Amino acid sequence: MPMPPPTFDDILAAAARIAPHAHPTPVLRSNTLDALAGCRLYFKAEPLQRGGAFKFRGACNAVWALDEAEAARGVVTHSSGNHGAALALAARTRGIPCHVVVPEGANAAKLANIARYGAQIHTCAPTIAAREATADRVQADTGAVLIHPYTHPHVIAGQGTAALELLNAHRHIEAVVAPVGGGGLLSGTAIAAAASTPGCRVHGAEPTGAADTAASLAAGTRKIDFVPDTVCDGLRGTLGEPNFAVLQAHGVTVHTVPDDETLAAMRLIWQCLKLLVEPSSAIALAAILRHRALFAGQDVGVVLSGGNVDLDALPWAVAA
Repeated sequence: MPMPPPTFDDILAAAARIAPHAHPTPVLRSNTLDALAGCRLYFKAEPLQRGGAFKFRGACNAVWALDEAEAARGVVTHSSGNHGAALALAARTRGIPCHVVVPEGANAAKLANIARYGAQIHTCAPTIAAREATADRVQADTGAVLIHPYTHPHVIAGQGTAALELLNAHRHIEAVVAPVGGGGLLSGTAIAAAASTPGCRVHGAEPTGAADTAASLAAGTRKIDFVPDTVCDGLRGTLGEPNFAVLQAHGVTVHTVPDDETLAAMRLIWQCLKLLVEPSSAIALAAILRHRALFAGQDVGVVLSGGNVDLDALPWAVAA
C-alpha cells in the first residue's frame, strides 16, 4: 500500500536524524542578481551538500530510519544520478549494501559519484518503466529495501529540511522557488514552508520539455505520459502520486522554463555566485527571471539543488 506523505513533524525528525551526517549549507546573496531579478534573492547552496546535491538529505533520512533487520538487507533505487549517488553515500555512512539502477546515457559525473561511493550499478533502458522494472528485479534478487527517489515519505521529509534551514535562518522570506522533477524536493519544501512560515508562497520551476507537473496541476490529475526533452537531466522523472497530492493541497504554482533560459541562468550563477550548479538547479533562478513581475520587490528563497556537472562535456573542457 502507498505510504502517506510526511508531516511537518516528520521533517523536524528528519532534521534531527540527518544532523550527524549532512551539512547545513550556506545561504548566498548577490547584489547583481538582485538587480537583474528586481527582488532580493536568498540562494540555498545545496551544491555544497555532501554528494553535491540536496538528495543526500532524503537518502540519509531514509537509510538511518531503517531498523537493523531492514538495514542489513541493503537498499536499492533507480536514479538518473544524484539520488543514486546520495543513496550510495548514505548507505556507506551506515555500512550497508546499495544497488542503483541507472538509465543508459546518464550523466557521466553522476555515474562516477555512484561508483565512488561504492554502490553496485545496474544499467537499464532510458525509460521510467525500464527503471522501475529493473529496480523491482534487483529488489527481488537481493532482498534490498526500495528507497524510491521522490515518493518515499522519508525521502520527501529529508528534502524538506533544506527549506526548513533556509526559512529558519531568514524568517522574512515571502516566496520560495525550487526545481521540480519527480516532486520530492518541491513537496517537502511546501510542507516545510506552510508550517514554519505561514503565508510564504511556494513555486516550482520545470523544463518546458518535461512539463508534467505544470500540466498535472492545471488539469487536476496527473499527466505523466510524455517523453522528456530537456538538458535538465535531473528533472526528467515523472511527478509522483503523493508529491502531486502535496502540491495540490498547498496550492503550489509551477512555472515552465525553456532550456536556453535555464542555461543562461546557470552561467549567471557561475559568474555572480562563483558556485558550480547544474541546469536542473539553475532553472529556479531562470523561472524568477522569466516572471520578474510576480516576485518584484520581494524576499525570495531559491533552492539551488545540485552542482554535479559533467565538466568533460563542456565545450571548453580538455580531456585529461
